[in-house]
Parts: sequence; structure tokens; C-alpha cells
Amino acid sequence: MLFHFVPKTIYFKGEEEYNTFRKSKITMAKKHINYDGWSKEELIKELKRIKETTYGLVWHRDVPQEKIDVLINPDARTPEEMFVNEVAGKPFPVLKEVKNKEVVSNKDNQTHILIEGDNYHSLAVLNFTHQEAIDVIYIDPPYNTGNNDFIYTDKYKSGYVIKEDPFRHSKWLSFMEKRLKLAKNLIKKTGVIFISIDDNEFAQLKLLCDEIYGELNFISTIVWQRSYSPKNQSKRISVDHEYILAYAKNIEKCDFALLPRTDKMNARYKNPDKDPRGVWKPGDLVANEERKNGHYLITGLHGDTFDSPSGKHWSYSKERMFGLQKDGRLYFGKNGKAFPSLKQFLTEVQQGRKASTIFLHDEVGHTDEAKKELRSFFEQSDKLFSTPKPTKLIKQLLRLIENKNALVLDYMAGSGTTGQAVLSLNNKDGGERRFILCTNNEENICTDICHPGIKKANF
Repeated sequence: MLFHFVPKTIYFKGEEEYNTFRKSKITMAKKHINYDGWSKEELIKELKRIKETTYGLVWHRDVPQEKIDVLINPDARTPEEMFVNEVAGKPFPVLKEVKNKEVVSNKDNQTHILIEGDNYHSLAVLNFTHQEAIDVIYIDPPYNTGNNDFIYTDKYKSGYVIKEDPFRHSKWLSFMEKRLKLAKNLIKKTGVIFISIDDNEFAQLKLLCDEIYGELNFISTIVWQRSYSPKNQSKRISVDHEYILAYAKNIEKCDFALLPRTDKMNARYKNPDKDPRGVWKPGDLVANEERKNGHYLITGLHGDTFDSPSGKHWSYSKERMFGLQKDGRLYFGKNGKAFPSLKQFLTEVQQGRKASTIFLHDEVGHTDEAKKELRSFFEQSDKLFSTPKPTKLIKQLLRLIENKNALVLDYMAGSGTTGQAVLSLNNKDGGERRFILCTNNEENICTDICHPGIKKANF
């Protein structure tokens, strides 16, 4: 590996012969091993595996479970996942820096890495260089909708997995399992992984992640409102959301930061009586139940008396309530005769908020906004990315990570939104986060979209 640590974004790609291999007609016979060819020992192990599967996730595999160790046994890989160097009997492949494509910025004191290459190959190489070095992973994998979004070498001429394929989900699970296992090795003990997904594979992905990362390390499912208005073309119910699964490497060592308070939240605070303590919002002084000694009279500014309504009681004891009134924390309205409310000052509120499992589009953006971002530097982007992610969405996820020097990995980087989010967030909060992006160059995605996008965001 070549790593030259200077303030820049380094552009790496696999050895040239890899691209030659991809473009050539070289093919490798995939081993379609059926049970007739399995040994007695392999059959026994496979039956035992099925019976002992923790979460009931069992799918068709071409080889026994013990051969899934993709770094050791090539039988578990598809032809596209084989390294050209292995085929040629050469050493394990390395990455080569493309010096004329580095992006240097005086504003950025961190070194970032952009890898042009297959995500499986990139993860395999990173397993030798970045084990337990990554703070946060975000990926936006193919959703396996059956609409030409997921390629898996099989009998179908196009290479795309179609909806009618009886092993559609099995192929997707095999594809994801190998990569998620490699990715797990890269995550720090305090690290997390975020995975975008929709209804097509949500249930399967949840079970797969429970097996790989452990059910106890599941943090939550975030629901992202990807559309800002219902789609009229929907036959039954408009699907306006996607999911983001969040898992920790070790839930006991994982802490999330508070998110900044929104302008909408702060807008609730006013100061109609010009209190020198600053803006405040009204709070209830009564509880929705009866309680012994919960009724007593409060005297207002002009001699009016107030008691809690029938069926309710004052939330505070008589002594506490009088203390609040003496401290000027009871507000009786502009005319001084309204039923009292409690002043809750913004300066006394926790300066942050726990993240919600609902990410609304007005705060984190929506798909149309993401498309506009892409069109700003690549007009044909809609043909390549039908549902891109807005930068604001990734920034919101990164804000949850307390470490502002975090190393962020996206091994399905596509248009490079994750890298752009890292640079943008660093610029806003003074952080020194670094990113590693991995993407192939099909349809010139890396050279014409991802790399230019990073260059644009870096200045």
C-alpha cells in the first residue's frame, strides 16, 4: 500500500491488470455444488448449522458454511470476487496511488482516501491495513428491487437479479454477508455501522446483521422520510420512507452525542414579559389526576385566585409553588389575569437533544434534494442514481459520533456523498474527520462523479 500522509485526498486504484481482466472475455467456471457432491462430514455440519441458526436466517449457499471465510478459501467467491493476481498466481494485490488525481486543500489538514475498485476487493485489502481502525461505516447497498439495481453473476444474461429469480434473496444475502463480515473486522470496539435499506430486503438484512454483529449490538432502526409529498402513482399506500439500520461493534462501548437543537425547537421560546433571564416557553402546572392535598389557592398579580381544575391537581407542593411564584416563574398572561403557566427558560434546557428514530425530510433532506446536488456537476446522474442520499442525511448520522476526529468508511460510495458530508461537517464544526471511500468505475462513476464531487466539496 502507498500512504503519503499530507493534507490531501489520495486517489487509489487497483493494479491495471484488474481492469483489463474485467473488460476481457475471461470467465471462470462457477462451482454449482449440489448436495450430491458433498461429503458426509460436510452434510452433517450443514444440517447442524441449519438446526443451530440463532435467528432462523437460512438461505441457499453453494458451499458449506465453513468455506465462507472469503480471505482464505476462494471457493466461497463468485468469479467477479476473485482477484486477478490469484488467477495469475501472483501475490495478494495492493493499491497504487494515482498521483495526478490527488485533491489538495489548504483548509483540510487531514488525509482522505478514495479507492477505485470493487468493494469486495477494497474491503479485503483494508483488512490488512485498517483492522479495528474505523470509527463509523455508512453504506447504501443495492436494494435488490428487481429493477436492474443488483448484479450477481448467474444464468440471466444481463447479470441483474430479476424479481422472478427464485434465489433472488439468497444471492443478495450471500453478497452482503461476505462484505459485512469483512467490514466488521475494520470497526473499532467503540465503532458503529449504518446501513440504508428499503422494504425489499429490510427483514432479511436485520436478521443477517443480528447474526454477524449480534442482536444485543443492535442500536435502532431509523426511519428516513425520503419524500416530501405523497406519490400519487402509488396503487395503495404511498411509500415515502426508507430505513437505516444502526449496529454497534460493542454496545457497551458505544456512546452517541446529542444532536444540536433545531431552529423549530428554539422558536417555541419567547420573552413576552422581557424577563432578564432570557427567552422561555410556558409549561403546565397541573397533572391530569386527583391527588390528596393537590388543591390550594394561588393569588395572581391583581388579587385573582386560582385553583387546579376539577379532576386535576397542582404538580408541585404548596411550598414549592409559592417558591416558584416568588422567583417570578409563574406567568399570568399579558393582562395578569390568565390561568398561570410555568416559565421554562432556554438557558436551563439541555443544550442538545437525543436523536429520534424518525428523520424528517425538513431536517435531513429528501431524494429530490439529493438529485439536485448530483445534477449540479453531472447531468446524467439520474440514470445512475435513482434514489441518492442527501448530504444532510449523512451529516446527521456523523453528528451522532462524539469523536470529531473519526475515521469514516463508505465501501459502496457511489457518488461520494459520504465524503462530501465529512468535508462539509468538518468545515462547519471544526472537526478533523477523515474518510475512506471505495467505489468501482462502472459508467465512469468514480472518475466522472465521485472524484469531481470530492474535489468540489474540498474547496
